Amino acid sequence: MLRKFKSGEWVKVKGKLTAPKMQVVKYVPKKDSIFGLVYNDSYLECVWYKNGERKLKVFHQHRLIKMIETGGLFKNYLTNPNVCLTKNLQ
Repeated sequence: MLRKFKSGEWVKVKGKLTAPKMQVVKYVPKKDSIFGLVYNDSYLECVWYKNGERKLKVFHQHRLIKMIETGGLFKNYLTNPNVCLTKNLQ
């Protein structure tokens, strides 16, 4: 199976409005309990933070979608810069 994501990309669980924004850590091998097969290219370990606590969970790559918005795990608040809409021509 093809790998859909790379380490460091931002993802979210499909179909969940309240799902946190997570960062892909790595692909991890997962063993099928019925047939005993090991899947190396299907399951991702993802990290996110909730209330300052680090959370890790493994997801199948088909349950995730790539986030267009990238950035850190914490919000940055920027002050509005002084913008001049008129230009003095002298």
